[in-house]
Amino acid sequence: MGLLEEWHKKAYNEKADRNALTKMWNDYFQKEKGIYEQLLENPDEEVKGTVQELADKYGISLEYMVGFLDGIQESLKTPNPIEDTLAADTVVSLAFDKEKLYKNMVAADATWLYGLEQWNKIFDREEQHRMYLEQKKSGTIVKGPKIYPNDPCPCGSGKKYKKCHGRNV
Repeated sequence: MGLLEEWHKKAYNEKADRNALTKMWNDYFQKEKGIYEQLLENPDEEVKGTVQELADKYGISLEYMVGFLDGIQESLKTPNPIEDTLAADTVVSLAFDKEKLYKNMVAADATWLYGLEQWNKIFDREEQHRMYLEQKKSGTIVKGPKIYPNDPCPCGSGKKYKKCHGRNV
């Protein structure tokens, strides 16, 4: 079983004791926040190393480092090979796209992450607000206007909708 699969098995175990799982996640979120605080201090610096070296650098377990890599994966400039081949000695990079990371934090409703003070040095409040709204709106489905039978057909034929494309409705 690969490291990522082990992490998923533990972190998303529906049969696990709820209190123990909540405690584990709260602990993980605190450590995750600490890592992001450090990464966002120098957002253009590429942090690179083996999974174990990065776990040691940030003072977390190998298991939590795998969870962190899983969480940041979609925000990276170049994705890491985390699926099947991830091992303690796999070299990974934490070079992230700043805007993508911010939006992914918003999408995850991780207020403790997108609300970090370090973001203010990277993006001004107006830019943060723009990205926040853009991300929130991206999941909103907007229906087009209702077309009634006697309305002109939207295809531009000049016929009523009921005599054109509305015939098969």
